[in-house]
Amino acid sequence: MKKSVAKQSNLRPQPTRKPTASAQYRKKSRGKASPKPRWLWIWLGLTGIGMVSAIAGALLAISLSATPLRRVLLSSDDASIFSDDQAITYDSLSFPKLTRPVNLLILGTKVLTSDLEGSPRNDLGYHALVDSFDGLADTMLLIRFDPERFRLAALSIPRDTQVYIEGYGEMKINAANHYGGAPLTARTVSRTLDGVPIDRYLRINVQGVEKLIDALGGVTVYVPKDMKYTDHSQHLYIDLKEGEQHLDGEKAMQFLRFRYDKYGDIGRVQRQQVLIRAVIEQALRPQTLLKLPKLFNVVKESIDTNLTVEELAALAGFAANTKRDDVQMLMLPGSFNGTGEQGVSYWIPNERGIQQMVATHFGQGYSLGELQGPGAVRVAIQDSTGSDAAIAAVQGQLRSQGYGNFFMGDRWHEPLATTRIIAQQGDEQLAMQLQLALGIGEVRVESTGELSSDLTIQLGQDWPSLNRP
Repeated sequence: MKKSVAKQSNLRPQPTRKPTASAQYRKKSRGKASPKPRWLWIWLGLTGIGMVSAIAGALLAISLSATPLRRVLLSSDDASIFSDDQAITYDSLSFPKLTRPVNLLILGTKVLTSDLEGSPRNDLGYHALVDSFDGLADTMLLIRFDPERFRLAALSIPRDTQVYIEGYGEMKINAANHYGGAPLTARTVSRTLDGVPIDRYLRINVQGVEKLIDALGGVTVYVPKDMKYTDHSQHLYIDLKEGEQHLDGEKAMQFLRFRYDKYGDIGRVQRQQVLIRAVIEQALRPQTLLKLPKLFNVVKESIDTNLTVEELAALAGFAANTKRDDVQMLMLPGSFNGTGEQGVSYWIPNERGIQQMVATHFGQGYSLGELQGPGAVRVAIQDSTGSDAAIAAVQGQLRSQGYGNFFMGDRWHEPLATTRIIAQQGDEQLAMQLQLALGIGEVRVESTGELSSDLTIQLGQDWPSLNRP
């Protein structure tokens, strides 16, 4: 999520007052009004009809059954984990609408022949990808669609998170899907998140993600460094160069699957957030909405979900009407129990941090404290300018505003015109407080900054406009 800076004394930016109808009329009457060309209204009308037809066609393309994308039947006990008996939509004359906040668990699975019993590797000579949902969860997201606050929050749960899995003991959370599918994973996620309810689930395998990105026409991201890795056993060949690139499905999967850096799986989670934000911006374009029938047809064989057609339509409609600034990207609060490098390590959940996060973003429990003072906030600086003067200026401003607990983080390789203030732990108010202290930048609620920080400043070319001490 990002917010433009508001230069004023109050913490909360004041709303912009809209001119009255009479004022607007007087403003227009000062000059000669030019009537809007008729072709513009015709074009707008045809575009609207086209989008409605596309959505209707997409629904028909899936199926008329209640849960057309359910690939795995659930027992009554497993089904009871999800709030199937609590309606999340109501019928509208125009389109299904959400009736309440919805928590959707999304699992990305990567299943190899070696993961399946009775499928020896020697049959093919390598570990091939299988169109299945039964393996370890490669990606795990809990997305909250909140029509009450008009926000969408996406929580990334690292697959190396150490949790207790009912009936199996302490292990990495990605094993829950292997042992008990979506129901056991939902139980485990809910327990880890202090009881946050899981309303629905959606599983998609890596082949489906690749097909989806290809169907979208690719996605543009900034690759932060050269990525090169070869695994002959999986026929996995990663070779990406640093810089802004338009990635097709195969290249996007290379970007997602690379994890051979100092942050291991957590670095991969951060890249997931970069890609997710880019995909959202791509998917919400009007021309993309016209591709809905094709998108559904492409991915329907790669999806398993207990969402109905109406619920899918309501969630898609809500997402399409959510401002990009109101999309929040979070990561499960925690820390490494080791170096985080290629050896075996776990992401250890931070219970207090989780309680604070779910209270703020998932309507669960209550907030644990007041807004921190500047001296208690851990601030990291990631420079994208290459200017010593820029670094010195922001450090001086931080000191003058009472931010004494700051440090230099890794260089931010992507050139930035506008400074980003990253709410690394999901605390938007804390980030807005720093934004006002600096007088520059935009706030983003995401977890792409320094892991050990509360807030990360990714310093851009707007630094000369800093509030000077």
